[in-house]
Amino acid sequence: MEGLNQPFLSENEIQATLAPPLSPFLLRKLYLGHFLSRWGARMWEFSVGLYMINIWPDSLLFTALYGVVESCSIALFGPIIGNWVDKVSYIEVLRIWLLTQNLSFMLAGGAVFILLTDSSLKSAQFSIFIGLIILVNVSGAVGVLSSLSGTILVEREWIVEMSKNQPSDVLVELNSVIRRIDLSCKLLAPVFTGLLISFVSLGASSLALLFWNVLSVFVEYWLLRSVYQGIPALNERRKTRTQTSCSENLLVSSYSAEETGGLPSQMETSLTVAKCWHEKLFKRILKAPAIDAWVVYVKQTTVLPGISLSLLYFTVLSFGTLMTAALEWEGVPAFIIGLARGMSAVVGISATLVYPMVHSHLLCLRTGLWSIWSQWCFLLLCVSSIWVHNNQISAWMLMGGVAASRLGLWMFDLSVIQQMQESVPDSDRCAVGGVQNSLQSFMDLMQYVMGIIISNPQEFWKLIIISFASVTVASMLYSFHTQRISKSPLPLQ
Repeated sequence: MEGLNQPFLSENEIQATLAPPLSPFLLRKLYLGHFLSRWGARMWEFSVGLYMINIWPDSLLFTALYGVVESCSIALFGPIIGNWVDKVSYIEVLRIWLLTQNLSFMLAGGAVFILLTDSSLKSAQFSIFIGLIILVNVSGAVGVLSSLSGTILVEREWIVEMSKNQPSDVLVELNSVIRRIDLSCKLLAPVFTGLLISFVSLGASSLALLFWNVLSVFVEYWLLRSVYQGIPALNERRKTRTQTSCSENLLVSSYSAEETGGLPSQMETSLTVAKCWHEKLFKRILKAPAIDAWVVYVKQTTVLPGISLSLLYFTVLSFGTLMTAALEWEGVPAFIIGLARGMSAVVGISATLVYPMVHSHLLCLRTGLWSIWSQWCFLLLCVSSIWVHNNQISAWMLMGGVAASRLGLWMFDLSVIQQMQESVPDSDRCAVGGVQNSLQSFMDLMQYVMGIIISNPQEFWKLIIISFASVTVASMLYSFHTQRISKSPLPLQ
């Protein structure tokens, strides 16, 4: 009876089950490699709206069209990329990701430089002008798709594998640092690019983008390859993935043999085929990479938080291409937009510092609830800016509301990501990550479609209203999920 009052494992036994601490040297390499990769992507993300509004002035059409191409690409190919990352080796994903991302942004930067420096193309050589616009759109979309594969690899795979058999707070810390790096790039890259545009030229910023990707690709690969080779958990996971793939192939072969053999007669075979061909066709459709990934996604307990997070992408209330182009049209200088976007990122970085503290008191579920409603409250300032007649004051209210709302947004993002990391099985993690990014991009696509329909910058207020409604729906949906999971009407009970 005395043994019942004692813990099952002593503190020493618990410590013995933990893996050795992660090497700080390798972690710094991971963080630096991630920083270099995200810097180039954030430079392009900020600049492309300014490029398009200058290539085709007085209209958001080209800006919105680029957004449609980019978002549609991720919405269509996101699940396929998730499955692909899950099936091939980590090192192969790393190579293809870095090569295609950097090469794509190099091509896009070069094409933009030609469009900005040769103003006669639009009138004298319109076919070349359109060809370069297509090149910018396709290269940018491929670059973002490549970035998606890197995001899935690092944020959905490596971090989770590295934190296994580690103290429970390691995953929270890794998530927070990776998000902090991304937001730091979102802070610094636009400020650097905005200053370059304002005090040098748009063409100079496109050349800076080109040369950055030329120089950084080799350093990124060396850093991240060192991390892969130096952390045993990543190599162990590679072996498990290989063994799982072989087992699945054996099961498929066995199943096929059972389907094609052992039938008593040709007549019975014909009857069976006539009866079940539609069922087999349906099963094959479900097993297609994109469809199969969606089926896996909707079966997860985190489907409602994932949908709520994706709804936050159906908005122009961010320093994305449409809002950046609209502010440029209003006469706000590029370096001011860059600084405001930087302040937005500072708030986002603070969210990665606040999140672990709030998480320690409220855990993931309720941290997400408080976060999404705090975002909603700050966005009321953006809605209020519609009725301010002074354009400069209205613009500052819009930028201030968006910047302040990033605290809730990024805390909610971290909360949903951690819920997925903790509850989604290892075998489904990449597929779920690919679908989640695909769903977010579909919502992003919808805002660009709205930008095409409402392309007059004077009517940008309509897009603000639609965006706020989307955030409201997301907040209510997550509140319903929290209520259902916690079985409590009060978020702090």
